[in-house]
Amino acid sequence: MKFALIICTYMRPKPVLKLMQSVVSQTIYPDEIIIVDGSLNSETNKILNQNYFQSLHYYLVQPEHRGLTKQRNYGVEKISEAIDIVFFLDDDTVLEKDYFEQILKTYQDYPNALGVGGYICNENKFEFVGNEYIPTIEEFYFDGWKQKDGSRFVLRKKLNLDSDCPPGYSSMYSHGRSVGFLPPSGKTYEVEMVMGGVSSFRKKVFEELYFSTYFEGYGLYEDADFSLRVAKMGKLYLNTAAQLHHYHDAAGRPNQYLYGKMVVRNGWYVWRTKNPKPTLEHQLKWHAITLLLTLIRYTNILNTSNKKEAFTEAFGRTIGWWSLWINKPK
Repeated sequence: MKFALIICTYMRPKPVLKLMQSVVSQTIYPDEIIIVDGSLNSETNKILNQNYFQSLHYYLVQPEHRGLTKQRNYGVEKISEAIDIVFFLDDDTVLEKDYFEQILKTYQDYPNALGVGGYICNENKFEFVGNEYIPTIEEFYFDGWKQKDGSRFVLRKKLNLDSDCPPGYSSMYSHGRSVGFLPPSGKTYEVEMVMGGVSSFRKKVFEELYFSTYFEGYGLYEDADFSLRVAKMGKLYLNTAAQLHHYHDAAGRPNQYLYGKMVVRNGWYVWRTKNPKPTLEHQLKWHAITLLLTLIRYTNILNTSNKKEAFTEAFGRTIGWWSLWINKPK
C-alpha cells in the first residue's frame, strides 16, 4: 500500500525537525510527506531547507487556510491519486521505528478498516494484573491491566456519571474515555474514536468526508468529530503495538480562557455529532458532567500552584456553558 504522511504545524520548527528525524529511521518510508505550515514566520521552512528529506513537499499557507482542520484539508488536496493510506501526525510526536509498518499491517489484518490509530506510549501508567483482578473505585481496569484513576473520574464514579462505554467509544451523553485509556497490551482494539495527531485513514474516506472547519485554530476535539463520522461509515481500530511519543509542545496553544471555552462548546458539538437527538436523561448527564468538571477546575485554584491558569480555564468553561443557551454551535 502506498501511503502519504501529512504534518500540520504552527510555530514549532524544532519539534517538526525531531519528528522528521524519527520518520527517516522508519522501517518503511512514506511515499509522500506533506508539511502544511500555518506559521507566522519562515523558521520551519528554514530548518527543513537545512536538512534533506526525501519525498517532502512543504506548503506555507495563507491566513484563509490557517488552522488545524483547514490545514489538514489542504494537505489532503495535495496528495496524489496513487496513495492508498493517509497518515496524520502531530508536529510534537516522535515515532518508534516500526510505527508505519505496524499501522499498515493492521490494514492488512483488518481489510474492513477505514482508519487505524497509533498508540502514545509515554503517557500511560498501566500495570498488568491479569483477568481475575477486581479493581477498587480508585483504579481503572481494562483487559487485564490497571492504573490509578484520576480524581475526576473517581468522583464521577461515585456520582454515577462515569462513561458506560469502553475506551475509544463515546457514550450517548459523551464525556467518554479516550483511546489513551487502552493498555499497552500489543493488541489491536476496535474503537469509534482515534486521536487525530496519531491517526491514519484510507484515502477513499476523503471522497465523502473532510475535517470540519467549525473547529478553528487549535481545533480541540476535531479528531473526535471526524472519527465519529468515519465510524458511521465503517470500522476504526487502534493498534497498541504502533507506538510513538507525544511531547505536548506548548508553542501554538491557545490561552487557558479560550481553551476552557473550547472544551465546553467543542465538547457539545462532538456530543451532538454522536447523539443529535439526546433524551432528557442524556442531556441532564452531559450538563451535569460539564458543570462538575468546571467546578473541579475552580477547586484547582486552591490546591495547585498554577492558580491563574486554573481560574482562567474554569472561567472559560463557565462562559462556554452559558453561551450554549444563547448561541449553540452549528
